[in-house]
Amino acid sequence: MSLLSREDFVSALREVGTKRYHHLHPFHVKMNAGGLSREQIRCWVANRWYYQRGIPLKDAAILSNCPSREVRRVWLHRLTDHDGREGAEGGLEAWLQLGEAVGFPREELLDERHVVPGARFAVDAYVTFARTKPWPIAVASSLTELFAPDLMRERIAAFEKHYRWIRPEGLAYFRSRVPRAKGDSDEALDLTVTHCDTREMQDEAVAALSFKCDVLWALLDAIAGAS
Repeated sequence: MSLLSREDFVSALREVGTKRYHHLHPFHVKMNAGGLSREQIRCWVANRWYYQRGIPLKDAAILSNCPSREVRRVWLHRLTDHDGREGAEGGLEAWLQLGEAVGFPREELLDERHVVPGARFAVDAYVTFARTKPWPIAVASSLTELFAPDLMRERIAAFEKHYRWIRPEGLAYFRSRVPRAKGDSDEALDLTVTHCDTREMQDEAVAALSFKCDVLWALLDAIAGAS
């Protein structure tokens, strides 16, 4: 098979998200409609924390597999975006604040006592994928970011309308991710298109994004089953 054009390759990647991103999962549909209980929201926050803490591990794995200094420079900011640095807390701290806003002492998220096995398995599988696949394929798996801004906007609106018991400051993570996800996804898409330069790698990149959609879907399956 011949190499896809940039336009066709990007279209194939976007089609995966259109059909398989977790915005279609019944749990998310119910969340945005205001149909979740307080305990279901709390279960989601506690288990999604395990996913959040896995993101910098995934990004560090990509860096460790990448021989290109130029690419590492592009990707490096993702670690501090989540882990933070002195004087500038990152996404993990913002998620801990969301946990506090729904009533969790932060130690209950940090010690992972509420994480269910299915959620742990899904996230660990994603981190392992990033550690063991060629770095351009691992980067392609992160392209669910292409579809995140719209979901974040819907989530903010749903939480403000239906879940007013959540303290407003807890929504800071989502507000910050709307603009960042757009920049991150553009960055990752450019790297994917540039470095997946054979048809085999293009196909593997599309499969990687499909796998990531499976991870996010499995994570919600586990949360829905536990809440």
